[in-house]
Amino acid sequence: MPLEPGDHAVVLGASIAGLLAARVLTDAYRKVTVIDRDAMPEIGAHRRGVPQGRHQHGLHPRGRVVLEELFPGFTAHAVRAGAKSGDVLGHCRWLLSGHRLRQADIGLPGLIASRPFLEGQVRSRVQALPGVTFLERTDIVGLITTAGRRVTGVQVRDRDGDLMQVPAGLVVDATGRGSRTPVWLAELGYQPPAEDRIDIRLGYATRTYRLRPGALGPDMLILTSGTPDNPRMGGLVTLEGGRHMVTLGGILGDHPPTDPAGFEAFAASLPFADISEAILGAQPLDNPVAFRFPASVRRRYENLRQFPEGLLVLGDAVCSFNPVYGQGMTVAANQALALRRLLVHNRNPAPVQYFREIAKAINPPWDFAVCADLAFPDVPGIRTGKIRMAHTYLPRLLAAASSDVALGTAFIRVMGLLDRAEGLLRPDRVLRVWWISRGKADTVAGHDGAGHDGAGHDAINYYGDAVAQREVSGWR
Repeated sequence: MPLEPGDHAVVLGASIAGLLAARVLTDAYRKVTVIDRDAMPEIGAHRRGVPQGRHQHGLHPRGRVVLEELFPGFTAHAVRAGAKSGDVLGHCRWLLSGHRLRQADIGLPGLIASRPFLEGQVRSRVQALPGVTFLERTDIVGLITTAGRRVTGVQVRDRDGDLMQVPAGLVVDATGRGSRTPVWLAELGYQPPAEDRIDIRLGYATRTYRLRPGALGPDMLILTSGTPDNPRMGGLVTLEGGRHMVTLGGILGDHPPTDPAGFEAFAASLPFADISEAILGAQPLDNPVAFRFPASVRRRYENLRQFPEGLLVLGDAVCSFNPVYGQGMTVAANQALALRRLLVHNRNPAPVQYFREIAKAINPPWDFAVCADLAFPDVPGIRTGKIRMAHTYLPRLLAAASSDVALGTAFIRVMGLLDRAEGLLRPDRVLRVWWISRGKADTVAGHDGAGHDGAGHDAINYYGDAVAQREVSGWR
């Protein structure tokens, strides 16, 4: 049966976002073509189009769940191939805002691997799908449209330099931060999206090691966040092949050096000594490599009144998060699921509806990242009542989580994009935070609020203030 253009979808970019878009498009289209300027490497090998691939990447618990839904058995297969899995609180050290979360197995598995390994695993599963084709070493020149109103394909330049047209019923732009969709919109007479921008001037550097035996104990990850007094941060993760990756970062120009001695001195300056101690006596496998990330950028496509049919945008091309929080791959996965839901009803979803749906997936992690960035006083931005409340409450919650596993679990589930942030303001959790902050380690479960020393009255006021601020600031 001959293939009609309407039976063909094209994905621009073979990133994680592009690969997941290709996966869900196979549910609605007989043929899906993924176009990328790189040659696709072997699993675990770096590629030029992912300069951040040499640095740490995080796949949050929600991201692992989505990969498992789209590719059944993905976790087990990746672990057999060399990825690491363990409990996200029991086998990970979270050193956040100057507090060490209490470790315990909470039955929430995590998946850790290098970006090239993880991307390669996803790519191999997509390449095996019927009807999927990759156009490698191919440059994207522009869109093909009908009188500027509908996108009907893309024009590309192949590896020999020849121009050709690729007709399609739907084009999905997953080309990342450098997406040209805003430029293409302007050329077609449409309004480009407004941008939200948080200038953090993040710089980080990464080095891989082979640690001495037992250096991490049973743990597979150490993550140290900065504090307003010491905004330096760092992470150490266990990778496939018996390697360990250390990434150090700083904001507003305070960037880690790339000479080995300076790199290790920067590690020693972090708020906690865990990473510095872990790499003592380790064997370096390379020299530190630097990366710069000037700003988090969100393109507000959901606010546009007009957008050409036949074109959608996904992943970092819509919202590029501060990489310190490891949200990008997981948010892209949630966007892919949103697209999948719409494809069930219409294999060419209305752009306005699509962008509103993916905005629902973007809003919570974007708010989380912006709030965390603005905790540093010198980062420019508007600190709303919602953000000021979070800056007051979250450090108290994290301090309480240093002894209370239930609070640590609640926070990890929010950070892992499994639960919404407003759940941290549940009455029982606010009371636990208050109770522990008063130095009372016993649980507040079943507490009736009638303390004999005025504690019940203070707890009610504490909770009431938090709820009042939540209502005013939009934490609903």
